[in-house]
Amino acid sequence: MTHDAVAVEVRWEQFYRWSPYLLLGIAALGAATTADLGGSGGRYGAVALVGAALALHLWWHRTAPRTAGAGTAGAGTAGAGTAGQAYYAIRYVLSFALCWLTPAFLVYAVIGYYDAVRWLPARLARVGLLATAVPMSAVSVGGLPLNGPAQWAGFAAVYAVSGSIALLLHHFTVREGESARAKTDTIAELQYANTRLAEALRENAGLHAQLVVQAREAGVHDERRRLAAEIHDTIAQGLAGIVTQLQAAADSSTPATARDHVGRAAALARQSLGEARRSVQDLGPAPLQHEALPEALRTIVAAWSESTGVRADFTVTGPVEPLHHEIEAALLRIAQEALANAGRHAHATRAGVTLSYFDEEVNLDVRDDGRGFDPLHPPARGAHGGFGLDGMRARAERVAGAVEVESEPGTGTAVSARVPLVRHDRTVGAP
Repeated sequence: MTHDAVAVEVRWEQFYRWSPYLLLGIAALGAATTADLGGSGGRYGAVALVGAALALHLWWHRTAPRTAGAGTAGAGTAGAGTAGQAYYAIRYVLSFALCWLTPAFLVYAVIGYYDAVRWLPARLARVGLLATAVPMSAVSVGGLPLNGPAQWAGFAAVYAVSGSIALLLHHFTVREGESARAKTDTIAELQYANTRLAEALRENAGLHAQLVVQAREAGVHDERRRLAAEIHDTIAQGLAGIVTQLQAAADSSTPATARDHVGRAAALARQSLGEARRSVQDLGPAPLQHEALPEALRTIVAAWSESTGVRADFTVTGPVEPLHHEIEAALLRIAQEALANAGRHAHATRAGVTLSYFDEEVNLDVRDDGRGFDPLHPPARGAHGGFGLDGMRARAERVAGAVEVESEPGTGTAVSARVPLVRHDRTVGAP
């Protein structure tokens, strides 16, 4: 309930509480100035009835509940109960008797209209309104008692009109009260809903903050893994090749052979430096900058075979499709890592790389005839099943793919990578 509504309710409560005294005083003053009280007996009776009415209101002033609503039918019934009904009945009898003595107390009898709505239950409120209309109508046609057919006929006509008006006004009052209660209930529900919504928004804000923190941490972790994989697949492999070439140069018996190995080491150093710069800038692998995936794989397979002295064959099956650059980069890096593992750990004499295009996926198979290993008990990190295998799986999973390894001691190793066939969007960057 708003502040203005509370203020109106308080003013109505003051009116209901103090108006009986005011109306009783006005009626008594009007009766004292008239000469129709029927002599001293009538005056004494009026004084006694006024005193009884005053005592009734003083008693009710101290005991009546403060919960009755302003003009709402039956609003005070729950608080007043039988006491409210008894108060109304006694006050009605006193007002009827006073109106019998003199019409001046018609002013006081008016209280019956709003008291009936205030203190009687809904089923009796209409009875109280019709009862209050009796002295009001009788006074309008000459007062009580009624004498003669003409006065009775006039009373009946006036009573029918006033009773109908009273019932009609009561009906509208009840409807208005119900509408007011419905609006109050709706406002209360909306306030409750707003409170719950505010709480939900606060909870969502907290969850959003947590998600932001988690996303930031996940981004940092992914970037660290990316850099680690790039370093392992490029710089570390390049450094390993440089060490191999320099060792071969040191072991060479002729200056020409040594210069040849040193030249290869220098080329590997330049290539590794370029890959390091590309990794920092988050660019794609260098072989893919100028060649499609099949040509880039053919190039790295030939270079690996030349640097290791191991025969390596490359085969493409199925219709070649232009793939998304993330898919191509993942397959190229997986191939590089699988070949590096075969060269460092497998002691193979032959290797084969197959790139297969299917309707929904692309497969990359790297096989060697080396010494193999037990996949259930892979070598320690840094060997065939160490960081390199983890990196290959992570790269495939990043593009919704998977890597499977088949190997047994003495039978070689087969690494198979399956990734979805996501075509390159040729419209990207088009004017």
